[in-house]
Amino acid sequence: MYEGPVQDLIDELGRLPGVGPKSAQRIAFHLLAAEAADIARLQDALQKVKEGVVFCDICGNVSEQETCRICRDARRDPQKVCVVEEPKDVLAIERTREFKGRYHVLGGALDPLSGIGPDQLRIRQLLTRIGEQDVTEVILATDPNTEGEATATYLIRLLRDFPGLTVTRLASGLPMGGDLEFADELTLTRALSGRRAV
Repeated sequence: MYEGPVQDLIDELGRLPGVGPKSAQRIAFHLLAAEAADIARLQDALQKVKEGVVFCDICGNVSEQETCRICRDARRDPQKVCVVEEPKDVLAIERTREFKGRYHVLGGALDPLSGIGPDQLRIRQLLTRIGEQDVTEVILATDPNTEGEATATYLIRLLRDFPGLTVTRLASGLPMGGDLEFADELTLTRALSGRRAV
């Protein structure tokens, strides 16, 4: 344990996701040794994020304006909506440069054990959006874990009653460069069920 402000800084850094006690300590001592100008830039960046970043009124992605740049882009196909859990997932899909539609960020996944049910997610906004706009396809891109699968299954049940709406799920299976012997049973099952003709 360190004295006062140093320990307070380590404790606060340790509350960040993915930062353990040793990493928090390394970051704290890095910040202590940093130039005042570097600390001022970090403080400024944190303040700008907190004060200047909002969630898009349409899709829920992070934005500097009420509507994000993807929802404002007239070249994007408004009939295709890719449903993701978090804003970081939008960036992951955008990096592929394959998807030319729009997004809907749920703000998480169903997790009853943590108290996250449908009312804590942006599911109602998704249903309203599909009902009011001419959406023809919803692509479910939730994580391939227990919570993501439960969320996708829940959404499939809600969306199957919309006339003319196609609901698809991202394919999942074996990664490129992977070995079959190291793949778990669920991954192999998904890869087999999602096979396609060549």
